[in-house]
Amino acid sequence: MNDTTVTLVGNVATAVEYRDTVAGGVARFRFAVTARRWDRERGLWSDGNTSFYTVSAWRSLGANLAASVSVGEPLVVHGRLKVREEERDGQRKTFVDVDAVAVGHDLSRGTAAFRRAVRAEPEPRPEQDPWTVAAKEGTAVTPPLVTTS
Repeated sequence: MNDTTVTLVGNVATAVEYRDTVAGGVARFRFAVTARRWDRERGLWSDGNTSFYTVSAWRSLGANLAASVSVGEPLVVHGRLKVREEERDGQRKTFVDVDAVAVGHDLSRGTAAFRRAVRAEPEPRPEQDPWTVAAKEGTAVTPPLVTTS
């Protein structure tokens, strides 16, 4: 793959919107990244221009992100960069999106407490159930040995 991957450090600019889709759940939000430079003459940090990105996170990453992130929080976003152009109101506009692979709070600016997500056991599909497979094939299945101590 020749995807362009980026790592961005910035702040959540809009509320995270989560939707279920045919391809799985997706969370989307706008992300603001502002360049900061040290001004030697004044002895201060000065802000440069702010760039905005639309970040999309799919499936479990999206669900966990929607449950964990609020507007204004500092994040580190790593993902695939996508640039697209559209015509709106007779003007050509450029949009920059990031399909997130990993997202986390920027711990250089605060603390966080990690909680592992509890995942439900998926129900076995009929073709995965050993009893159904054995019945279709006409073979016997030995039940698992249960021991008590």
